Amino acid sequence: MPDIAAPSLFLDPAVRSLRADLALALRAAAHHGLGEGVCNHFSVALPQQPDWFLLNPRGLHWSEVREDDIVLVDAQGRQLAGRHPVEPTAMFIHAAVHRIAGKVCVMHTHMPYATALTLTDLRGLDTTLSQGAMRFHGRVAIDANYNGLALDASEGERIARTMHGADVAFLGNHGVIVCGERVDHAFDDLYYLERACQAQVLAQSTGRPLLPVQTELAARVAAQTLGERLQSELFFASLRRMLG
Repeated sequence: MPDIAAPSLFLDPAVRSLRADLALALRAAAHHGLGEGVCNHFSVALPQQPDWFLLNPRGLHWSEVREDDIVLVDAQGRQLAGRHPVEPTAMFIHAAVHRIAGKVCVMHTHMPYATALTLTDLRGLDTTLSQGAMRFHGRVAIDANYNGLALDASEGERIARTMHGADVAFLGNHGVIVCGERVDHAFDDLYYLERACQAQVLAQSTGRPLLPVQTELAARVAAQTLGERLQSELFFASLRRMLG
């Protein structure tokens, strides 16, 4: 598909719906305190052109992003459509995770409790502790090798390869990546990941020993959660009613 088709594709009803979902996810993340200034990005690949991505623009707080603010970029980070500029570094992580890890929706944040766990020796969440954490059992990768800001494609590619296809990646001394096949499912995981990390940080702060469950039980809870994602869709629908 030539680049000249980008403006018309950008206005396609299905793409407009994706733009609205991505904007809602950003506003919902801001509502729940998962953002950081005007940094970090959410992206989703187009079904019609999987190497083109919708992305939040440069300089807007997540709480103010609406459908018409979302931009369209290609895998090289070149802007194809949209009224706002794109942060040049935005796609170094996102393009690599879309391409190498094969993910449709990619949400990268520095949300506080998840980031706090990347600073510990474990580098991430213990998925055998809370029920909320168990939903991620077997779905998490750890990238313990912090290399500074992701200012080139090679660093994004290194991060993507460490994921080994996982839905969630904890980036040591940095933040997290949460991926999904749909925006609503990915956002649900993002929200509950932070809640699970918060529970672990609070439990650790008591100084009392933590009591994990057996890994077999954690795996069963993960399968139960992924076996029925209607709750994720209902949560996202409620956020649409709340946040407009």
